[in-house]
Amino acid sequence: MLAEYFPILLFIAVALAFGGLLVGLGWTASTVLGVNRPDSEKLSPYECGFEAFEDARMKFDVRYYLVAILFILFDLEIAFLFPWAITLNEIGMFGFVSMMIFLAILVVGFVYEWKKGALEWE
Repeated sequence: MLAEYFPILLFIAVALAFGGLLVGLGWTASTVLGVNRPDSEKLSPYECGFEAFEDARMKFDVRYYLVAILFILFDLEIAFLFPWAITLNEIGMFGFVSMMIFLAILVVGFVYEWKKGALEWE
């Protein structure tokens, strides 16, 4: 019984050994070549490509949060659409109508956000 798992154990052992060999080879090469000393540019703090000039606890515009919420909303919509599209033949007309209602509610929310100007970036 346990002999059937030997190929899997051998595969895991070879993969770990190969990964460890590559990590060790990279560390050895960086030590020998002297590349492991980072320069001041890599150690300097940055934010969006420029030096920070304010406190990290500064207030953000609410539009950042609106864009994040809209992203999550439409990301979840896609997460629901893929399984629905795959099982559309099995769920029939009831599944189709319920998804159209779901999409209609999302479209109404999207139009509302659009009319309120949440998508406008100044």
